[in-house]
Amino acid sequence: MATVPRSGRQLRLAAHGYEADVASVGATLRTLTFDGRDLVMPFEADEVRPAYRGATLAPWPNRIVDGRYRFGDVEHQLPLTEPARGQALHGLLAWTEFEDRLVIDDRVVLAAVIEPQAGYPFRVEVEVEYRLDADGLEQTVTARNLGADAAPWGTGPHPYLVAGPAERVDDWTLSLPASEVLTVTPDRLSPVAVEQLTRHPEWDFRIAHRIDDVFIDHAFTGLARTDGIAEVQVTTDDGSGVAISFDERCRWVQVHTADTPEVPSTHRLGLAVEPMTCPPGAFTSGTDLVVLEPGAAHAASWRIRAL
Repeated sequence: MATVPRSGRQLRLAAHGYEADVASVGATLRTLTFDGRDLVMPFEADEVRPAYRGATLAPWPNRIVDGRYRFGDVEHQLPLTEPARGQALHGLLAWTEFEDRLVIDDRVVLAAVIEPQAGYPFRVEVEVEYRLDADGLEQTVTARNLGADAAPWGTGPHPYLVAGPAERVDDWTLSLPASEVLTVTPDRLSPVAVEQLTRHPEWDFRIAHRIDDVFIDHAFTGLARTDGIAEVQVTTDDGSGVAISFDERCRWVQVHTADTPEVPSTHRLGLAVEPMTCPPGAFTSGTDLVVLEPGAAHAASWRIRAL
């Protein structure tokens, strides 16, 4: 009997010079290349996915402080999946096996159901589509409430973008069209307040410049858009690189410089850029939280392309 790799079944897409490998555990984008050049930090098929690389985040992205929130006049307590910080991190599907709904050369559709459980007593079907075309890879996440009660919802991806052969973020230039940042506590990264980037020039990349040794692990908003689309770009000195774009269904984007000094194999390798439908702590604050009524659906999408 064939052994399934640790990251799950492997589904390959190829079109227009792009190639992608999607792993069935977590509906994960495991690799993405253009003309053989990495656009995201890859990992091996038979490897336990490091640092949420490429995972689909649902039914919330980022953190719920203390794993506690109140919804519909009911208090809920989630398992703390980031125990060092005492937070519930990145949803409930990161380690779930998704089933295939469609697999063709340039398109893959996967699906899983979040069953009612402690801390999230709602039944939500999650469908994840990856599609390649001449403009790159588009991912769409669609949620459908299968239960009898309204459910809180948020989503986003977790790619670590790669601008060029030098993998450390210090050597890359970042263009981030955001005017506001959500400040966080230094120890637990719990949300504090949305502030203008004029007060935090170290994180202001509206005029693109080199990242150097700046630490970033923050959510940004107040995004400038063209025809409703915001785009974050990471480039090398010659202008080549990668971009991720998203429409107004994602009003937030988390950026993280992958600082893991305790794990040299991942330290500042790849820049996490995560469009999000809601900010960290949205289950508590209600900010941009999607409320899925029974039978309702919600979809959000984003696109990664080579520069």
